[in-house]
Amino acid sequence: MENRTRRSVIWLPLLVVGAIAAGVFLGIKFQTNRQLVTRTMFINNANKIGSILNLVEKNYVDTVDAKKMIETAIPEILKQLDPHTVYIPAKDMVEVSEEMSGNFSGIGVQFSIQNDTIMVIDVISGGPSQKLGIRAGDRIVKVNDSIMAGVKVTNEKVLKKLRGIKDTHVKVGIARKGFSELIAFDITRGEIPLNSIDVSYMMNPNTGFIKVGRFAEKTYDEFMSGMEKLEKAGAEQYVIDLRGNPGGYLGAVIKIVSEFLNVGELVVYTEGRTQPKRTFNAEKTGTYFGKKVVVLVDEYSASASEIFAGAIQDNDRGTIVGRRTFGKGLVQEQVPFYDGSAIRLTVARYYTPSGRCIQKSYKNGLEDYYGDIHRRMVHGELEQKDSIRYKDNHKYYTRNKRVVYGGGGIMPDIFVAADTSGMSPYYSKVVMKGLVYQYAFDFSDKNRTELGQLKTGKEFEDYLLKHNILTLFTEYSAKQGIKADAKDLAASGKIIEAQLMAYIARNIIGEVGFYSVISKIDATLSEASKALDTKNKLVKSN
Repeated sequence: MENRTRRSVIWLPLLVVGAIAAGVFLGIKFQTNRQLVTRTMFINNANKIGSILNLVEKNYVDTVDAKKMIETAIPEILKQLDPHTVYIPAKDMVEVSEEMSGNFSGIGVQFSIQNDTIMVIDVISGGPSQKLGIRAGDRIVKVNDSIMAGVKVTNEKVLKKLRGIKDTHVKVGIARKGFSELIAFDITRGEIPLNSIDVSYMMNPNTGFIKVGRFAEKTYDEFMSGMEKLEKAGAEQYVIDLRGNPGGYLGAVIKIVSEFLNVGELVVYTEGRTQPKRTFNAEKTGTYFGKKVVVLVDEYSASASEIFAGAIQDNDRGTIVGRRTFGKGLVQEQVPFYDGSAIRLTVARYYTPSGRCIQKSYKNGLEDYYGDIHRRMVHGELEQKDSIRYKDNHKYYTRNKRVVYGGGGIMPDIFVAADTSGMSPYYSKVVMKGLVYQYAFDFSDKNRTELGQLKTGKEFEDYLLKHNILTLFTEYSAKQGIKADAKDLAASGKIIEAQLMAYIARNIIGEVGFYSVISKIDATLSEASKALDTKNKLVKSN
């Protein structure tokens, strides 16, 4: 009895405490459940995301930055859609608008950063810097009160300093050979064109070459100006280079490709879940309708570039040479927000005249989508056309009943493998360290006066071969700790030599010099020339 009493004395307080704890727990549980039910009903009756943010902002234990949360959340939400539906923050809209409009405000120089020094590579004709006498070869050492040499300067930092609102001022200190002190310039920023046409020149007496870097607001006018120049120089057939062209304005590519089509021929059509089929046709017979045309493409040609290539191919107006294009065929509409930001929302897909959907699959997510080009390389597609396996439902027909294939991207008529023949350990090392480009600039800088007498790519080749430019470079690279042996030079000597000559020509006479020299080792361009020389290769349909 005594033991039982003692046990009761021990356990009773514990039971009371337990009961109280259970009561408190259940009270909290019931209260919490009531709160959850109430708030769940509220969230279900309104915008869930907005309600959650409102709930967090009002009730969260710590102070939160709701605006920052929204800016972070939007891109994550859009990732659930397709790779090209994107959110553009207000801070990035100016740069995006400049890119597509084709101009920005700045001082008008092209520069390169070498050894933490801003080197002026070229001065844009008619720009503010040219008017003041700034020259290629000058070093920008100071911008306003900031020293810009030897301080781990980046492209972003330089652009932020030099670009600005039109008619505002920026002061620069220039170091120039022959002058012991910095030369001070007070530059008034002006509108600087962002050219879409990288170069147009005559490859031979009757073949014009024109490279389109992107399709922007002013690309059509630039393109027609370049083509007119080639026509006056005697061009009767054309190579249009779209390699590496990421695309751009639909309106620009429709106007340009229509110049090679007959009136009424289909350029492209679009269609989406809520978007009815919309066709885009050539409104008139193009200026260059019936001319022999070859279009160069590669795995980085995307969007508007693919529309151009698809329209030429499906209408049998020319030959496509290169490798399968990227496969970006989604139509975006840009929707602005009150704060200056915007969303580019995919609303439809692009289809070539034969009915091919340009867009490749993105069902396995962003990482898989953007890793596609690497997989092409691993699977051998960049080196061997036969590595591509087509499905029966990927077969389509051009106007002349030629078979073409869909499944994403535009497959060329003439496949050209990626050139890896010039690779060697030596070449890889000098490229990784940027020595080819750096030596080309140094050589140009030291010999600018003499090189300035040369006018054509051929003259640069002759001059630089005479001066044994490859030998000079190998001596330079050896001083940098990278030595070349006979095996390295047998494999890579030709490509290094051509790159040196092309870069030096570019530094002195611009893009015409670069492309006319580098074309000597361009396998795709070589195949384009063969296609143009083949009789009846390009069939004109009616």
